[in-house]
Amino acid sequence: MSAFDFGHLSERRRAEREAKKRKRIAIGLGITLTILILLASGAFAVAQHSKHATQPRKTTTSKANGANAGTKEIATSSKVIKLLCNSTDYKTDCESTLKNATGSDPKDLIKASIKAVAGEVKKGFAKASQLKTDDPKVKGAIADCNELLDHAKDELESTIANIDGEKMSSKSNDLKNWMSAVMSYQQTCIDGFPEGDLKSKMEDGMKSAKKMTSNALAIINEAASILSTLEIPGFTHPRLLQEESSNGGLPDWMSTEDRRLLKEKAKPPPNVVVAKDGKFTTINAALKAMPKKYTGRYVIYVKEGIYEEQVIITKDMVNVTIYGDGSRKTIVTSSKNFVDGTRTFQTATFAAIGDGFMAQDIGFRNSAGAIKHQAVALRVQSDRSVFLNCRMEGYQDTLYVQTHRQFYRSCVIAGTIDFIFGDAAAVFQNCQMVVRKPLDNQQNIVTAQGRVDRHQSTGIVIQKCKIQPDKKLIPVMKKIKSYLGRPWKEYSRTIVMETTIGDLIHPDGWLPWEGDFALKTLEYGEYNNDGPGAAVSARVKWPGYKVINKQQALTFTVEKFIQGREWIKAINSGTPVRLTLFN
Repeated sequence: MSAFDFGHLSERRRAEREAKKRKRIAIGLGITLTILILLASGAFAVAQHSKHATQPRKTTTSKANGANAGTKEIATSSKVIKLLCNSTDYKTDCESTLKNATGSDPKDLIKASIKAVAGEVKKGFAKASQLKTDDPKVKGAIADCNELLDHAKDELESTIANIDGEKMSSKSNDLKNWMSAVMSYQQTCIDGFPEGDLKSKMEDGMKSAKKMTSNALAIINEAASILSTLEIPGFTHPRLLQEESSNGGLPDWMSTEDRRLLKEKAKPPPNVVVAKDGKFTTINAALKAMPKKYTGRYVIYVKEGIYEEQVIITKDMVNVTIYGDGSRKTIVTSSKNFVDGTRTFQTATFAAIGDGFMAQDIGFRNSAGAIKHQAVALRVQSDRSVFLNCRMEGYQDTLYVQTHRQFYRSCVIAGTIDFIFGDAAAVFQNCQMVVRKPLDNQQNIVTAQGRVDRHQSTGIVIQKCKIQPDKKLIPVMKKIKSYLGRPWKEYSRTIVMETTIGDLIHPDGWLPWEGDFALKTLEYGEYNNDGPGAAVSARVKWPGYKVINKQQALTFTVEKFIQGREWIKAINSGTPVRLTLFN
């Protein structure tokens, strides 16, 4: 038995699968990996493989032949396991996990690795519930861990359901995305505990789960790389928005609802309207009125006004669009903060969790002020989420890009310390990063990316943006040091490209977190930036920092890094997006 019940997919995953049926050639992962084994032994030939794949297996009733067949099966299984585990960081653990799996079908072995993750994740999170304490901060951290466990179960469920022939080849980016989120949830659970013995116990309790998750990510990455290298049909040519079909030139895989929205204006007619003098006077009231099983995109129009409330788009609220009258006219605000006792994870004025979320022409603000330290304006966990012409205002930790794939276009993000942070795969395009005046003796840092494992598909990409000082910072700008980023976690990844960098940024460009932590393992890159702060001659000399070339920069574009061609326009046809580099 697996640790979780995978018999029933959540409604959001099932709806997504039903709405976007794929018309692909089914490619068996087992065949592909068999090819690899032949490659490794120098015996690969496509024609030979095709002949082998179609040749019927001879049968015999001989005990000797049966024994030989069993021995060969074990040998084949051993080879496949070694091949799958070769790219992992914990090879011994990987081989030990898979050796008891039935048969040599790589697909089943990969499933076994994911189910092993499920078991260890359940054990790891269970450590939190076993802790006995009267400390309200620790009790809050335990509650967060229980919530995060539910999210991890969803991601693991989706991963298991999509490891199947055609799905494995065409859904590899989704698999990496979901498993990367599982890794993030584990670390977020640990981070919620105050420094001390209990936090150390949680870290120890999560070690095995993190190893298993890392191994599973490595195996999925390896399989994706193999399929791409071999140019298997249906894998290297993803579903493009430009694919022709009988639906007015729109692809067949799109849902009827999304096809309808593509033909409409950028702001579709709302299902409900929020207004100070209307039927719904708060966003929460409008969300409460949303049907529990709504099919299609649910649209909420929020009229001009300041709405003082904490809002959560729950995981069951999928495909929600919220738009206002402008990011300075329609504003959602609250003041929860770390100093007053709220954990950073829960301080967000607005939290977007349900997949396919979109916000347009609306402002998100945390009004706690710099003196209250960590105070999040917007936390985003929603996969394939879009933010257009929005404004996020705060000081420390303004925007928490928590997990999954996110796209920001023409937004303003204002803050001081680590004001864009988290472990999502997030691309910011044509945005303004406005650096505000911090408290005395503080420094400004634009980003603090939190990738904890080198196999995760996460990172922060800033493309064609402007990094500039707030008007209150300008008079004291020379006295306060400001940096592009620092490594929150060991494999922190941030890329700044084609961006105008103001002279507020220190010539070093980047700031250490503490000592030499992560300086060898982080991945920081700059490409084709301009402005007075863009000179790289005096940048840090860390092993993980590089001035990257065009080919490297292309891997961090919207099309490659978050597979934006497949989904951004489908969410809203009016969203401007550059899929590749500008120059």
